Amino acid sequence: MSKFTKEMVDSYADKLLIGLTDEENKMVLDEFDVIDKDIDIINTIDGIENIKPMTHALDYQVIENLRDDIPSISPNIDDLLSNAKSKIGREIEVPKVVGETNA
Repeated sequence: MSKFTKEMVDSYADKLLIGLTDEENKMVLDEFDVIDKDIDIINTIDGIENIKPMTHALDYQVIENLRDDIPSISPNIDDLLSNAKSKIGREIEVPKVVGETNA
């Protein structure tokens, strides 16, 4: 496969309506070079051409054995909030832990 060129990246960027600066174009080309080198390394693995491509990270049998997505009745929100120390409407109020506090 031929290497990506600046013109190719600019053309794809224009089609995606995301104009790139020359610096961004170079960054994309550098990333493609890394990817191409990684693919070249993978292609040196003995017998790689005999490996069947995967369509999912999990075996299909594992996916089949997952539980059915059956809707169930949700618990009452008031029951869930009954143990909350402090609440505002249907939300639990918690102490501020980031930034300055008004204590």
